[in-house]
Amino acid sequence: QNEKELQDVVKQQEEKMMQLIDKSGEVTRLKTEVSELQRLLQRAETEAKVLWEEVRGKEHQVDTAKLQERVMLRREVDKLRLLFVEKDAENKRLTNKY
Repeated sequence: QNEKELQDVVKQQEEKMMQLIDKSGEVTRLKTEVSELQRLLQRAETEAKVLWEEVRGKEHQVDTAKLQERVMLRREVDKLRLLFVEKDAENKRLTNKY
């Protein structure tokens, strides 16, 4: 009887562990998705900033090549800023860990 109860408890624990593993994988997937969505949002915001600046500066004619270059440069700056923030956070995390 005790052995049967023990086997049931072990089986329940294994099921709980599998559920936790599944949830952990889902959390990881969702974090990755959130990160990608944040990058896409930042990219869209960058383009919007550049376009609004250009529209405010010029009422009639817009130099599209110059505008595209500014968007690209602003994206690069934002990307570098994001990389810096990520590395800085990683360094702080590692410093706190050790």
